[in-house]
Amino acid sequence: MVIDISGYFAPVSQSTLQFYLLPPCRVADTRGPNGPLGGPYLEGGVVRNFPILEASSCNIPSSAQAYSLNFTAVPHGPLSYLTVWPAGETLPMTFTLTDPTGTVLADAGIVAAATDGAISVYPSNDTDLVIDIDGYFAPPGSGGLSLYPTTAPCHAFDSRKSVFDLGFSGMIVAPVALPGNPCGLQASAQAFVFNATVYPQGALGYLTLWRTATHNPLSRI
Repeated sequence: MVIDISGYFAPVSQSTLQFYLLPPCRVADTRGPNGPLGGPYLEGGVVRNFPILEASSCNIPSSAQAYSLNFTAVPHGPLSYLTVWPAGETLPMTFTLTDPTGTVLADAGIVAAATDGAISVYPSNDTDLVIDIDGYFAPPGSGGLSLYPTTAPCHAFDSRKSVFDLGFSGMIVAPVALPGNPCGLQASAQAFVFNATVYPQGALGYLTLWRTATHNPLSRI
């Protein structure tokens, strides 16, 4: 087992950052036309920088000091590992995701931003990469959120113990924080830190989660 860390939570101090929600938004996709946030694909063993703040449609402010991102690798074969870190810093000996089977694979991560807002990506092998964002960390201000841990990891929703126990396709509403929820989540919660586990009954192209009563985003989990 290998454990990598990208930050920690502690009592408030002068350097405290708050989390700001964003609607899930596609930042980069190397399968598209060539450009700073598009193609070409990532070459194995070559570092590439992504100017995250140039994704103007995602409304990421220049005050963001770290990003909450989802990385989807579309490898051209086995991908030993892919590493992401703030641009301009030394390549770390950590892995953001590993994909030795060469299948399409996604993983989330919190990545600090460089002074110009860019991040660096290093793949061990050739791969395409899709980057989605769902929030960022910045100094305290209007709309900022603080983290409140649960007393212990808890199943907030399990479709196997509900009306969806035979599986589902299409859209469903997961009542994560409704009154009486099993994890004691407060109705005031505006975002959640969770792990989503699927039990597919066949091929599963993708799974997307987003805020109820808003449009289905293009991002994939």
